[in-house]
Amino acid sequence: MKTGLRFFAAMFLMLLVFVVTNRLFPPAVPEPPDEQPRPEAGGDERGGLREPAEAVVPEPGGERGARLPGEGDPEQLVTVQTPLYRIVFTNRGAAIRSIQLPTYESFAHEGPVELVPPGVERVLAGTWQRGSGSDQLDLTRLAYEVSPRDGLRLGEGGGPRSLTFRYEHPTQPFVSEVRYTFSSDSYVIGVDGRLPASERAAIFVDLGPGLAINELKEDDERRLMAFSSNHVDEGVRSRPFAKVKEPEAVPGPLRWAAVKSKYFVEVILAGDGEGEGGSLAGIWAEPVPGTGRVAVRVGMPMGEDGRYAYRAFLGPIDRDLLVGVGDDLHEVNPIGLAIFRPIIRPFVAVALWTMRMLHDHLHLSYGWVLIVIGLLVRVVLWPLNQKAMRSQLKNMAAAPLMEEIRRKYKDDPQKAQQETLRLYKEQGINPLAGCVPLLIPWPMLIALFFVFQNTIQLRGQSFMWLADLSAPDPLYILPIFLAVSMFVLQWISMRAMAAANPQMKMMMYILPLVMLWIFWRLASGLNLYYATFNLAMIPQQILIARERRKAQAAGPLKPK
Repeated sequence: MKTGLRFFAAMFLMLLVFVVTNRLFPPAVPEPPDEQPRPEAGGDERGGLREPAEAVVPEPGGERGARLPGEGDPEQLVTVQTPLYRIVFTNRGAAIRSIQLPTYESFAHEGPVELVPPGVERVLAGTWQRGSGSDQLDLTRLAYEVSPRDGLRLGEGGGPRSLTFRYEHPTQPFVSEVRYTFSSDSYVIGVDGRLPASERAAIFVDLGPGLAINELKEDDERRLMAFSSNHVDEGVRSRPFAKVKEPEAVPGPLRWAAVKSKYFVEVILAGDGEGEGGSLAGIWAEPVPGTGRVAVRVGMPMGEDGRYAYRAFLGPIDRDLLVGVGDDLHEVNPIGLAIFRPIIRPFVAVALWTMRMLHDHLHLSYGWVLIVIGLLVRVVLWPLNQKAMRSQLKNMAAAPLMEEIRRKYKDDPQKAQQETLRLYKEQGINPLAGCVPLLIPWPMLIALFFVFQNTIQLRGQSFMWLADLSAPDPLYILPIFLAVSMFVLQWISMRAMAAANPQMKMMMYILPLVMLWIFWRLASGLNLYYATFNLAMIPQQILIARERRKAQAAGPLKPK
């Protein structure tokens, strides 16, 4: 079962415990159509993205298939180093060979996180397409001159600085130029280029077949590999690699296109970030046989003067960083089901702000941050739970009077309804007050679940015996504690009812086992939060149980 579905099952069962049981047993988690035509990017009458053709490549200004000047020369590599990344470029196509993030450790191999998978030679390599799909030039055939030749090194506060690649045909009027612009404090890289002026021209930029594996659980990492896009009109869509069985086209216009893993992402954003900047034409995604990966290429139109520009974000899925980029890039890793996102987004922002404040300003480790948040949420929800439980007690005390009304007016439903409403008014009963207060915090609880399960801030953070708060508990102490605490909470709140009701007694034993199964393999940070939440709930359950016993001793309400 998927993590999201497990979570909603858990939330449903918890709601069942606190609400439904009191009423039942009162006390005495774009796939295009199969025949969808492939839209075009080089320019049919409708515009869009055309599948890159496997065609004979024309030599710039010469014969098709001819060897290009410098094509057989040795490859030259050049490095750009900033505090945030180390990128190795090749002069073959002015593309990227390696992207390392020194501030993040890889758990799959020694050293920092590497975004480019093994065996992938180039990322952000381009294919120039003119007119019909058969008229293409693979820019990796061009051996560019690099300036500066020894690369760039940017220290704190450095930038912007540029790395320029230029190819000029020695005998023909053909020039290709690509310029990358870097800043030391941003994962966003500006890219602008030019090719010979041509009508109905486009360029395809290669995002590669997903990202390299950097987590211990390779299967989980592969399961979360996907490509995403933000359509100008239709919004953000994500397509898992595992569901791509044949080539697919995602037609534009798009604000951005991306390939991602659980914690990292490579994105191409339309324009240079200064003004409107146009849009991307679309995505062409093709499965790589035998790998479970999908090769993703992004098409974008070029100006009639042969110029094009885009931005690349190559880094972590950190919500604050992505929000700063704009264009709803933070939705590249959407939180929760689509139907709930508009509701839970504010709670996600508050949860992340609280984590950052406790960690950065109070200097608490993330383990203590989760414990503090668990206690804070319990304090915030205390009045709502108190009100809901007291309302349920009052409803149960009035149950005999309501049963009498139903029996007395069983042949007159309208009169029975009127008398029931009169009873509610006389006794000061709100029939919804027992449920609504428990439903109000749901968006917050859902937001916290997805934040603590997926936030990159918890990746690699240790706490006590937990080596990584983003990974499952290696000793399974927290899942077992959660099951035990769930049993204790039920025993405190329902033991009197369970003694007289076999069904209730069975639920007391079965529900903790179900919760143990749900939380067994979840992130230990999430389980630490829930363990704190359950532990902090015990005092309130003791108080509610005392009030329940007093209500039982007082007996049912008397008619007024």
